[in-house]
Amino acid sequence: MARKPKQVPVTTPKRMVQTAEEKPTRQERRELERLRGRFAPRLGWGGRFSGRAPVEDPGTVYTGPTSQAGGIYPFLLGSGLPPRGVPVGRDVLTGELVCIDPAGWTGKLTTNPGVWVMSQPGAGKSALVKRICLVYSAYGHMMCVPGDVKGEYSTIVQELGGSVVRIGDGIGRLNPLDSGPLKGRLHTLSAEKQEALLDVLNGRRLETLLALLSTKHGLGRAPDEIERSALDTAVQIASAGQTPGNDPVVSDVVTVLRLAPQELRSKLAAEGERYQDLTRSVVAGLDNLVGGPLKGLFDGPTTTALDINAPAVSVDISALRARGNDVVSAGMIATWAYTYGAVDSARSIGLMDRALVLPMDEMWRALRSGPGLVDAMDAISRLNRTTNDVTIYVTHSLLDVEALPTESDRAKARGLMDRCDTWVIGASSDEELGRVTGKRSLTEQERMMIGSWASATSTGLDIDPTAYADDDSPTPLDEEGARHPGRGKYLIKVGSRPGIAASLELTGIEQRLYRTDNNQRRRTTTSGASA
Repeated sequence: MARKPKQVPVTTPKRMVQTAEEKPTRQERRELERLRGRFAPRLGWGGRFSGRAPVEDPGTVYTGPTSQAGGIYPFLLGSGLPPRGVPVGRDVLTGELVCIDPAGWTGKLTTNPGVWVMSQPGAGKSALVKRICLVYSAYGHMMCVPGDVKGEYSTIVQELGGSVVRIGDGIGRLNPLDSGPLKGRLHTLSAEKQEALLDVLNGRRLETLLALLSTKHGLGRAPDEIERSALDTAVQIASAGQTPGNDPVVSDVVTVLRLAPQELRSKLAAEGERYQDLTRSVVAGLDNLVGGPLKGLFDGPTTTALDINAPAVSVDISALRARGNDVVSAGMIATWAYTYGAVDSARSIGLMDRALVLPMDEMWRALRSGPGLVDAMDAISRLNRTTNDVTIYVTHSLLDVEALPTESDRAKARGLMDRCDTWVIGASSDEELGRVTGKRSLTEQERMMIGSWASATSTGLDIDPTAYADDDSPTPLDEEGARHPGRGKYLIKVGSRPGIAASLELTGIEQRLYRTDNNQRRRTTTSGASA
């Protein structure tokens, strides 16, 4: 019989025993006690008058349409815009990418591709407009600046390989009666089409002269019906007397009026001194357009023709600023008529089928130029849905519209705003936002946000002073180093949708392109003073 082995007890040293759970240290216990005082346990606080529950509530799920669910949970934000088009920046509330695409939104989110941009000076309006122009150029649109008052678009146009036409003292001249791309091609068309296009062309010439005569350096008023009739006939006679490939100039129209051909006298039913009395004022007005302060601007053939085949075009009239605002106004009227007339003529004969992106900067100056430019803007805004031209109106205040002399002109200018379904609103005062609310509904939160951008309490010392350099601001930094707190911040309103607030950040190339000579001199002066 086998013996059972003896069981030998095995002992383990006490130092080798490890508990399943280490006891917390004194410091850890203190931290746990501190946290228990701040955060309730899963079932709530215990004790008298506490909110402890025996069972954790799993919650209730409700479903319903947006119109009803919005009343249950009213803390809503506007839905994001489609992520296509021109990237503006990040949503200041959600961090989502915000894009603007007036051409792509037409017929979907909006009824037309017009954009109204407004804010205080120095808030970076031009930076946003230039980005829209650059990106749309990549999409195939033609960047067209009909009257660059400050010369700030010339660098961008040249970088795109475009054409810059300069008007000014000894630089270049513009013929208000220029036929643009029709020159040299009109006589090659069929007789029927040639006659139709010539009527349209003479009509544009007449409207341009009437607009120029309404400025201070013309007649200082709109021509009456008799003067308009005389001018219409004189333009037709002067145009008919040109050889193919040549255009009449203003002095040719003056010559016709002074010679008083039978066709013109019969049209006015006047002879001798009666005829001279009827045409004396309009002849004097035309003489003023080719002499005096305007001498060298409209008194001959166009020096440099507009290249409609270029990826971008700009008419730089910054040299006219030295002659005063009245000369600038006349220059804007002439260049706008010439530029858009050239594009329209090219489209009519099939030489161009691209859509335009038209930055209408310095709109306050354009509106004060007179009714001629307002009529041109009005015509463009009514046709841009058909042509898909993106027109961007840039201004500081809605009060600029009220600067026009007659109620008829003011009504046309208000129509420009009404036909813009996309509004971009930057830093503005409470008073200005009250005027905006009459055109586009703004919630109280939107008004507070835009108003905070206009506050003068922010120093902005942590922002690169060259990030949004453009001529909108008098100086990049003031004496205390402060800058506009709303620089690069915009509220985008599309129709009646809630606004989307975005913050623009420029790339290094954009910072270089958007700088102007004046800003560069100011930065040099500032850095030199600080050094």
